[in-house]
Amino acid sequence: MNHKEVAKRIYTALGEDNVVTAAHCATRLRLVVNDDSKIDQDALDNDPDLKGTFKANGQYQIIVGPGDVNKVYEEYTKIANIKPASQEEVKETAKNQGKQNPVMAVIKVLSDIFVPLIPALTAGGLIMAVNNVLTSENLFGPEALVAMYPAWADFANMINMFASAAFAFLPVLIAFSATKRFGGNPYLGATMGLIMVMPQLVNGYDVANVTAAGEMPVWNIFGLEIAQAGYQGQVLPVIGVAWILAKFENFFHKYLKDAIDFTFTPMLTVILTGIITFTVVGPILRTLSDLLLNGIVEAISYLGAFGYGVFGLFYSAIVLTGLHQSFPAIETALIADVATTGGNFIFPIASVANVAQGAATLAVYFITKNEKTKGLATSSSLSAMLGITEPAMFGVNLKLKYPFFIGLIASGIASVILGIFNVRSQSLGPAGVIGFVAIIPKFIPTFMLAIAVSIIIAFIATFIYGKSLVKKEAKQVQVEKEKEAKVVADQNDDQYIASKTSDKTSNNTYVTNDLTIEAPISGKIMPLEAVNDPVFSQGMMGPGLAIIPDESGQIYAPISGSLTIASETGHAYGLVSESGLEVLIHIGIDTVNLNGHGFTSQVEQGDMVAKGDLLGSFDLSVIKEAGYDSDVMVLVTNGHQYENVEPIAEGHVSEHTPILQIK
Repeated sequence: MNHKEVAKRIYTALGEDNVVTAAHCATRLRLVVNDDSKIDQDALDNDPDLKGTFKANGQYQIIVGPGDVNKVYEEYTKIANIKPASQEEVKETAKNQGKQNPVMAVIKVLSDIFVPLIPALTAGGLIMAVNNVLTSENLFGPEALVAMYPAWADFANMINMFASAAFAFLPVLIAFSATKRFGGNPYLGATMGLIMVMPQLVNGYDVANVTAAGEMPVWNIFGLEIAQAGYQGQVLPVIGVAWILAKFENFFHKYLKDAIDFTFTPMLTVILTGIITFTVVGPILRTLSDLLLNGIVEAISYLGAFGYGVFGLFYSAIVLTGLHQSFPAIETALIADVATTGGNFIFPIASVANVAQGAATLAVYFITKNEKTKGLATSSSLSAMLGITEPAMFGVNLKLKYPFFIGLIASGIASVILGIFNVRSQSLGPAGVIGFVAIIPKFIPTFMLAIAVSIIIAFIATFIYGKSLVKKEAKQVQVEKEKEAKVVADQNDDQYIASKTSDKTSNNTYVTNDLTIEAPISGKIMPLEAVNDPVFSQGMMGPGLAIIPDESGQIYAPISGSLTIASETGHAYGLVSESGLEVLIHIGIDTVNLNGHGFTSQVEQGDMVAKGDLLGSFDLSVIKEAGYDSDVMVLVTNGHQYENVEPIAEGHVSEHTPILQIK
């Protein structure tokens, strides 16, 4: 790679004076740009030396690759006359620019609060599905299983308790996560959440009825009557209370010192927050929350199938904007009181939208002749069918355009079916083909019908339309004798992508000798497409897998060779073997932002290491405390030079266990 020439091309594509600041990590340039519309995206997409681009957290990121990114960065900053910046500076600049969009700022806050809660809510939902199988009538006969087999009754009762726990104490979970997000002590937040659902209070689900009957008990505090109302099932009031608690805590930390701060800050924070909660903030936000939730429920009830259809038509487009990150706040409120709301209508719509994108991607597999696209279509279509659509949409459908839009139409049609029967879910779960586990049992047959319709329409329409494009393009090439790349690009045909991929790899020779890569750390194997970063999940950095690490945090060399990367922040290592095999180990997602905090390196760039040597270590708790994913990616960055890079391990593995076979 000619690093200076690559830097020049990047500078031209980004636009003169369009970059505010720039930094780099082990694999990519991280930029903050003034105007995205000025970027020549086609030039970057078609650059043979770049592996892809995407935007996240206000940063425009260009994937260059390990060993090259630092040299391209050095040349780029000279050409663009930009002062080199640290990762933290770029992050702060992107954050400040993001303040210009208050809507996205609110969505980011909601996402930060609810995304960590999704595993707990999903677990509760799936356990509830088991309870439904045991207790629902007309599933296996006129009576429920527990009625036909009474020996299962206590097991069903225990399972029901397991399923209900996360929802019964939902304010505690929300308060913990929200307080942490707002910069307060999450354990004080959890304490406040517990206060809001204490058994001596009137249960939040009964507050309206008790108030209407005039039977609400009160505290009489110096003549002020305060209702003893609980907040079970509430979302907005808990978030508001968490924000107030964090503000109080930080105020006292600022003005109280040493032992006085340690002793009295928690007490004063909880007392003041508690009083404000039950006198002012709680009642106001409860009313606002009820009005908002009732408004949404009434709107969907009024619009019916039309409302479902419109929502389904645009759902995947909403995912592209990130607005869907705010939906868990609404869904959580809907499933917290199914008896009142009727259940969650967003989940079934999301499910048919996800499988539509997956089916469209699968159709591309049968249309394209590009082996790389075929491989990506196989894995990403399965991922989308199970509820994770980003690899399918960003890796395949949006590049070709027509599969994405056909998926939208299929989702809209299937959502109308959901709306006709008012299909709802009673919990969160995997929003895909197995999403029926979260659906209210009586709606399961209709839900599965809508899933089938969405898949069939998306697959058949994409296949037929894609095939017609291929035939039309072949005819034009034959008649006009134009340059294939230009013609196919104009027609959005996947053959163009194949030709460019061929250009990039035409000088490569296949290596036939078998090579084995060992696990650099102990943990659980995870498919690469499940990683929460498109650079890795879409295979931009090459094939491989991820490992969810155990507590050890020690990283060992997976192959013998020379260290081409030993990042100063300790989050990434690159090795090249004597035979030319290139392996990248990347610890966590966006952990470069930690600036080395929690990481220790035992080696330096240029060192020779043997397979199994200790490279470094990291503190898993530091990564989790900062809110970053801790997945360890093991990638073959020159995988295109080999016939096959195949995972040979699954489940839990120990360090030094063979995990990848190279042929």
